[in-house]
Amino acid sequence: MTTGFSLYGWLIGLGQGVLRWLFGWWTVVFIGAQLAVLAFSPSSYGAEARGAVLRQIYRAAGPGLPGFTTLMALFNVVLIRILVVTAFAYGLTQYALDAVVRVLVLELIPLIAALFVAVEYTIPGGSELYKLRRSGALQALRERGVEPLSHEVLPRVLAGMFAVLLLAALSCFLSLVLAYIAVHGFTLAGVPSYNHAVGNIFNPVVSLIFSMKTLLFAIAVALLPVANALRDIPRRASRTSVELQGLVQMFVLMLVIEIASLIGNYY
Repeated sequence: MTTGFSLYGWLIGLGQGVLRWLFGWWTVVFIGAQLAVLAFSPSSYGAEARGAVLRQIYRAAGPGLPGFTTLMALFNVVLIRILVVTAFAYGLTQYALDAVVRVLVLELIPLIAALFVAVEYTIPGGSELYKLRRSGALQALRERGVEPLSHEVLPRVLAGMFAVLLLAALSCFLSLVLAYIAVHGFTLAGVPSYNHAVGNIFNPVVSLIFSMKTLLFAIAVALLPVANALRDIPRRASRTSVELQGLVQMFVLMLVIEIASLIGNYY
């Protein structure tokens, strides 16, 4: 009898957990749809709204840009050197550039840029929204006739997306320059062959998958912490638990995106 009750309780708990999981993702999709409508609405970009977006963009990309660029340059130099030396050692010189571009540019850089923005901006931003919601500040905005989604949430999401795309673009350019120097040295003689090799890698299908993956990473990083901050969760939940839920959802979604891109690129 006790075993039957324990199994029944376990099934009830499992069902409730699945429902909470589905409701959490439904909330993310619903909030994302609302923000997409606001993002394409001209009324969301008045003078005050533009100022809020620009301030959030600076907060998202400005302070961390020099440090991120420096760290990425060091990371690129070390990893490119390892890949190039390994390729030369095994007599695979012709594949050195291909390995560098595929490993660094196609796979690692979008992921690193997204994680950097998540840690530096979007997760703390979600925590800030959570505190505003719990303190009643968002409700106070509604009572004054100001929509919190367009005034507080949309600027943060747009800034997070912009920061991921900006850092990924700068890192890709830096990686391609450093890869050229590592393979051909400080000479322009290798530019034609380098352009040909990179062009063969970035065919239309790979370029589309790379662009879509980077954009989806940006959306995931920018949206999930905000959506979790706006969810109706138990009162006992702490700010840390909200951040952890957003982080877990973000990793799951980014893993799915990465697996889909690998299938598209290599299968």
